[in-house]
Amino acid sequence: MAKYKMILDLDTGIDDALAIAYALAAPEVDLIGVMGSYGNVLTPVGAQNSLDLLELLGHPEVPVFLGAQHSSTTDHFEVMPVSAQIHGVNGVGEVELEPAQRKTEDQSAVDFLIEAAHKYQHDLLLVPTGPLTNLAAALDQDPEIANLIGHVTLMGGALTVPGNVTPVTEANINQDPVAADKVFRSSLPLTMVGLDVTTRALLTTAETQQWRELGTTAGSKYADIVDYYIDAYNVTSPHLGGCALHDPLAVAVALEPDLVSTIFLNMKVDTQAPFAGRTIGNEAKINDPATHTEVAVNVDQTRFLAEFMDKLTKLFQAN
Repeated sequence: MAKYKMILDLDTGIDDALAIAYALAAPEVDLIGVMGSYGNVLTPVGAQNSLDLLELLGHPEVPVFLGAQHSSTTDHFEVMPVSAQIHGVNGVGEVELEPAQRKTEDQSAVDFLIEAAHKYQHDLLLVPTGPLTNLAAALDQDPEIANLIGHVTLMGGALTVPGNVTPVTEANINQDPVAADKVFRSSLPLTMVGLDVTTRALLTTAETQQWRELGTTAGSKYADIVDYYIDAYNVTSPHLGGCALHDPLAVAVALEPDLVSTIFLNMKVDTQAPFAGRTIGNEAKINDPATHTEVAVNVDQTRFLAEFMDKLTKLFQAN
């Protein structure tokens, strides 16, 4: 069976770490690279986390590429205090990981994406779980990739629920609304996996304890990392009763679209105050057929959690 090729575009914090594990554990996909971005941590910190996690999980062959270090409309980025609270200053719950012996690639993340789009075309799945700055830059550099990439499944946005930064904005979109708007208005085949569904896919200490009991380094490290995340959620979102599996859900939906129910909608992102960062239907295209942009509005939590635990437990058992 021909495998899909997947690229993850991450600002590697805790749920990004889970996204890496899910992609590595899924037999139907080859993870061909990780692009680095800013958000939960600074870009170089996130890229180092990706390298260290790939090493921990037994996949040092997956290359990591440095991407944007700040939004398309600024020349600087500082981590928001709430991000450091939720993910830890180091991005992985203050857990110490064995440093990888290798470095990031010399090629830029944007050049890597463009090259991969031309090489793999419709077999390529892109899963951005941070700001959309890298993807927007790639579209600027080579607009043709919008018609080459098989599918983009992004974690970001909020359509039917409030945002988590302002009442209307989700964190990833909030980092670079201009880039996000460019992506949503493009002809890319795209599924938005936003807070509408990711806050329904939850993990608790009951699951992390199962990883700890495996007695492996990967199981123990990931249990420690995610327990930090759960503790942070108990402070910031006690009503949920666990931590949201934002980024791994996007990976899962990229591989199994029927995990979620979606609506087709021509989308835009507001770029001006007071609603900058809001993901919403494009009123100028309200009467045009919506054919390539979908928004996830419900999720089969039970099936997803079962698949998530099965895949990650097998991966952690081996490492």
